[in-house]
This record gives sequence, structure tokens and C-alpha cells, in this order.
Amino acid sequence: VQLVESGGGLVQAGGSLRLSCVASGSTFSIYAMGWYRQAPEKRRELVAYITGGGGSTNYADAVKGRFTISRDNAKNTMYLQMNSLKPEDTAVYYCNTHPFIYQWGQGTQVTVSS
Repeated sequence: VQLVESGGGLVQAGGSLRLSCVASGSTFSIYAMGWYRQAPEKRRELVAYITGGGGSTNYADAVKGRFTISRDNAKNTMYLQMNSLKPEDTAVYYCNTHPFIYQWGQGTQVTVSS
């Protein structure tokens, strides 16, 4: 399975971005999927995850109320709507199953300026 993230960029604090993750293969809907991020000199962390059918979601405390995870299984695509962005959200964002089982993609850089 190949995972391709996109949608990152440079945004001012308070701004919004929408990330996308497209997965190859036919098993996308089977797995819970997650968005992860890794800031410079920090460990990769789980930001949010969504169950296979999309009926349940969970968020890290740091993003709760600001980020929304969703998925479209017909398109093998997962999204992360990020609002009210803060400088501390600056990181490379990755998608994978939750827990992760596939090789990591290249990620998409999100940079939030103050």
C-alpha cells in the first residue's frame, strides 16, 4: 500500500489548511486510519484517527476542537481539516493506519507562522 499526503503549506497563525491522504489498494476501508505529525527534534505523534467506517473519531488533546478528521472510502482518501492553526502545529504530517502498519510516505509540511 502506498500512502500519499498533500495539502500542506505555509499559513499564518489562526489560518486553516486541509490535508489529504490517498491510499492505493483495495483494503482502505478495513482499517482505522490516523494522521500523525513530527516536529523538528521531536518524536512522531498521533494527531487523530478515524475508524474504518468513519463512525468514530479521536483527537489528541492539543488539536481537539480545532482539527477534524474524515474519510471517503469510495475515493480511498482521508482528510484532516485544520483550523485555528498555531505555531506549535508546525510539523511534517503523515497518514497511516492506526496503529501504523505500512511504510511511511513522504508526508506534507505544515508551517504556521506567528
